[in-house]
Amino acid sequence: MLTELIIRNLAIINRLHVTFGSGFNVLTGETGAGKSIIIDAVGLLLGDRARPELIRTGEDEATVEALFDLSARPVLRHELLEAGFEGEDDQLVVKRVVSRSGKNRVYLNGSLAKLGQLQSFTAQLLTIYGQHEHQSLQRTETHLALLDHFAGLDEDVDAYRYFFNEVSGLDERLRQIDEAERERQQRLDYLSFQSREIAAAGLVAGEDEQLSAEKLLLQNAERLSAATGGGYDVLYGDEDAVCGRLATAAANLEALSDVDPTLGPIAETLRNSQYALEDAAVQLRVAGEKNTFEPGRQDVVEERLALIASLKRKYAPTIEDILARQDEIDRELAELSDVAATRESLQKKATGARERLQAAGEAISTRRLEAAQELAAAMERELKDLAMEKARFEIQFFPLNQPGPRGLERGEFYLAPNPGEEPRPLAWIASGGELSRVMLALKRAAPDGDRVPTLIFDEVDAGIGGVAATAVGEKLHAAAQGLQVLCITHLPQVAAFADKHFRVEKHEEAGRTFTALMALEEDERVLEMARMLGGAQVTDRTLEHARELIGASLRPE
Repeated sequence: MLTELIIRNLAIINRLHVTFGSGFNVLTGETGAGKSIIIDAVGLLLGDRARPELIRTGEDEATVEALFDLSARPVLRHELLEAGFEGEDDQLVVKRVVSRSGKNRVYLNGSLAKLGQLQSFTAQLLTIYGQHEHQSLQRTETHLALLDHFAGLDEDVDAYRYFFNEVSGLDERLRQIDEAERERQQRLDYLSFQSREIAAAGLVAGEDEQLSAEKLLLQNAERLSAATGGGYDVLYGDEDAVCGRLATAAANLEALSDVDPTLGPIAETLRNSQYALEDAAVQLRVAGEKNTFEPGRQDVVEERLALIASLKRKYAPTIEDILARQDEIDRELAELSDVAATRESLQKKATGARERLQAAGEAISTRRLEAAQELAAAMERELKDLAMEKARFEIQFFPLNQPGPRGLERGEFYLAPNPGEEPRPLAWIASGGELSRVMLALKRAAPDGDRVPTLIFDEVDAGIGGVAATAVGEKLHAAAQGLQVLCITHLPQVAAFADKHFRVEKHEEAGRTFTALMALEEDERVLEMARMLGGAQVTDRTLEHARELIGASLRPE
């Protein structure tokens, strides 16, 4: 839902800040007051082209900011987070800056964004119906989706799309096999060479690490031998070794411990040191024996490591990945070696998948035909109340040569606004006012059809009045019970149904024109309604009529 809108330096608007409510919001005002500029501002939020001539005279840039409540849009919140636009409290802040220098900018939740990202996100939040580019009814690709939602077919279409993706995947694999067949022998030779080369190496997971450690030992063999052998001789092997000398000293002290008892503990310490050093000497001898290396072993290890490094460069960064690659190669070799069997198996799977796809598509087509008649009848009833008494509405279907991602046909809305005319594509013939009324009728006949929470109607009252205008107001108010509706209108019969009424007005100060948007309280609203009824002169009669209109709109249906 659109909760806040701030416009700065756009055309005759210096600064405008408005808080919209849920339900039915109406904007009224005299011709030329600036209502269309507000629509232009919202258009910028939807990704309209930023034209420098929109900038207020004397200013370098114009900005439009909006705050949207996303508490009911968890999927969109997730999409924003995935795209890196973090926000707080389930809100989206959108800002569009139009600069005379051409350096226009877009911000989403304070972060710079691309225009395409702006269009993608805001198109899910609001739609303008009128003389603007954001008319979803004129995008024929939305028609079938709206009908499916009306018919309760969303889950069926999802299931159909699963079969469609399954068939597409199998067809792609068959295409790849056919391509591989043309180059099969060359591919077989290449893969066979790779498989033999990896197999001949006899790789074992982790052996490169073991070989690297062994290489380090071999490179330091002489130093290791000198250190272990020399250490053993110093501690135990030499005639005058440390352990022997410690043993002699300990024995001498032990012999005199009866004479001087304090020598006993010292002798014990020397004995413990002797035993510890004898253990160390044994360990040095074992280490020295272990480090006895075969002649030429270093060359063998280095050649093996070089082979492994070469295979890593060619196939994968680790031995485990090389072995996994060999498994992939062998599987592809098996497929290529028996292309006929593989193709037959895939074709059998594809045939079954196509049958499931066709059955699901036909079931959807049948329900679409039934729903199309129901929707057309409901639409014509709604349009009759909107001063389009003789309008004919229908959904036409066009079979596809091949099953598409949404079914076996495409669908398009057709309209004949006047009697005696053949229905033609809605996008071809609908004026801004007619289009708005068709959309309003759809919102009554198929609530939540396009799932956009905020609808902006401009020129919905074009060419109507009297009872039809009251019907338009009633339907807009009814549509706003589950949505947020903003409507620019010249008709008091429509404005009477507003949950929140705003007046757009302009005035001059110091030779400059300014536009303001004011939320009207009860008495102000009556005055505005009286102005709409009687023009410049507001009389007691028009005031009373205005009160009657507002009172009538509040009566329970």
